Amino acid sequence: MRGLDWFIFFLADVQTGFGPFVAVYLTTQKWTQVEIGSVLSIGGLISLIGQMPGGAIVDAARSERLVAGLAVATIGTSALGYALWPIFPVILTAATLHAAASCVLGPAIAAISLGLVGPLAIGERLGRNARFASLGNGTAAAVMGTCGYLLSSRSVFLVTFVLAFPTLLALSRIREHEIDVAEAHGAVVHEESSVSATSVLNLMRQRPLVIFAGAVLLLQLANAAMLPLMAGVVTTRSSQWAPVLIAACIVVPQAIVALMAPSVGRKAQQWGRRPLLLLGFAALAVRGLLFATVHDPFLLVAVQLFDGVTAAVFSVMVPLIVADVACGSGHFNLAQGVVGTATGIGASMSTVLAGYAADRFGDSVAFIGLSGVAALGLALIWFVMPETRPACD
Repeated sequence: MRGLDWFIFFLADVQTGFGPFVAVYLTTQKWTQVEIGSVLSIGGLISLIGQMPGGAIVDAARSERLVAGLAVATIGTSALGYALWPIFPVILTAATLHAAASCVLGPAIAAISLGLVGPLAIGERLGRNARFASLGNGTAAAVMGTCGYLLSSRSVFLVTFVLAFPTLLALSRIREHEIDVAEAHGAVVHEESSVSATSVLNLMRQRPLVIFAGAVLLLQLANAAMLPLMAGVVTTRSSQWAPVLIAACIVVPQAIVALMAPSVGRKAQQWGRRPLLLLGFAALAVRGLLFATVHDPFLLVAVQLFDGVTAAVFSVMVPLIVADVACGSGHFNLAQGVVGTATGIGASMSTVLAGYAADRFGDSVAFIGLSGVAALGLALIWFVMPETRPACD
């Protein structure tokens, strides 16, 4: 369990190196915006279409540790490619490998967690996962930002490569025999084998899974564009303080997730899933309305507290509800891929639609529209989504 804690912490460090630092680094290497955009777009496309195949790979694997280890090694190699050979073919290959490896890492972590603690304790374990991921993200952002400032933007990717080693070391602390393979795939032991219960088609017909995937799509449609849109507003209103304020807007939600996530996991076991889903969507809807009405740039940082609430809820609820729905099917990780695909579609649509609305009607109207989408997700959970907690009792 401690090995999983540190694996998630260091993995968050490694993944942080491929965030906004990519665009900054490639710009310093005299890349054009078209070339940078092409690499980022291809990486995003691979991430989108690779969600379901990535989950299926983890379901088919007999060792989630091996899959996770190979993915981390691939990401570390990709970071080294960025640092040493910043030419288009190498960077494009590195971006593709990083995106493909990331598609299996999320399902692998959830599968290892489920295999270690079982379905009855998975809520609290997922909350602990979210806490260590947030701590890792915050630590890595500070370390890599400092290295980039004091040394060079290239050093960010060298640090990322080095961090792959403690990540693999932490993974090695999880013993193979400690992971229940059947539970890691969302399977249960039946006295008589049931073909229909374990078929992929039967999984795809699960009404809660379809409804929840739709809710996650609405979540991302409402959420993904809010911070970039707000960053533009802050830059316009207070250009001198914009970098500090935007950094604070990123750090504040991470701190809230680190504080709240374990409690979310425990409450999900006590209260059920729906009350927490309603809380997450309500916080997102309120955040959109406040962004539309608050004009003081410094108060916008306080509004980001609501982003932390939403992030804390859904960082735990997404794999937890998927585990509920897929229990007994043996396709837990494929089901994660279904929801991951919905996540990618919603996020990609969000920035385009919100950007169009902001240009055509103004920022306030765009924020109100995003808040309305969140309210639609709230209504979907309230009126349509069933409670999934008893599924594996």
